[in-house]
Amino acid sequence: MTAPTITARPTATEPQARFRDLLAAEWTKLWSLRSTYWTLLLSGLVIIGLNVNAAVADYRNWPHYNADIRAIFVPIWAMRDAFPQGAGLVLMLAAGSVGAITLTGEYGTGLIRTSFAAMPARRSLVAAKLIDVTVVMLGYGTVVAGVSFWATQAILSGRHVGLSIGYPGAFPAVAASAVLAPVCALIGMGIGAIVRHSAATMVITAAVLLLLPLFFTDHYRWTADIKHALPASAWGRLTDIGYGRFGFTVRHPTTTTEAWIALALWALTAAAVAVTVVHRRDV
Repeated sequence: MTAPTITARPTATEPQARFRDLLAAEWTKLWSLRSTYWTLLLSGLVIIGLNVNAAVADYRNWPHYNADIRAIFVPIWAMRDAFPQGAGLVLMLAAGSVGAITLTGEYGTGLIRTSFAAMPARRSLVAAKLIDVTVVMLGYGTVVAGVSFWATQAILSGRHVGLSIGYPGAFPAVAASAVLAPVCALIGMGIGAIVRHSAATMVITAAVLLLLPLFFTDHYRWTADIKHALPASAWGRLTDIGYGRFGFTVRHPTTTTEAWIALALWALTAAAVAVTVVHRRDV
């Protein structure tokens, strides 16, 4: 008797996940967090409200301003109404928190183990998170900065002291405020990759973004250089379109090019840290 012939059936293999599929999955996870919605919505309303309140206050107080203030109101005070320091601090804190929770939230719930089991390529996973967060926060920053500038300058135009987007330095200032959001979010992700604890990450992120500039002054060149390289100071340089003008002197000045480089380096370094740390460390 001849042995029966056994024909092997081809086994079905699942298609390999593409990077765009990974982007879609991480996008869904990002928006599945309630904190994402509430943080972006509430912080956006607070920021715009603070800016509008500053413009309304100057509109009402304009008749009482002396000639010296009126001489420098455009562009210094008008731009400060669009992006006051308090609003900038809220934006940095909100953006840093969203970036931090994107990573620490998964570590806290243990979901990160499931994510790594489904996608062993950790660097690709973190890269997808970084891209999604950058896109979301850039959109958030663009809306908040654009609405703030338009609303505040429309109010000030009632006194004929509003700025147009074509005023020298106005567009870069709006762009810097928009870019500040994704930069701070990436910093939060980088710190979150190292710390892996939500509360501690948010505290450290807030300290780096908000408190660290207070420890450095302009009295010495080296301390001024460190201060200029921090995200808050770089943003402040780009939004101060009256920098070094109208009789104001700066002991150790910096340029707008250096400010843009500082923001770019913070974003790139934070992203590199997040990818490297997650790839090398165990869960």
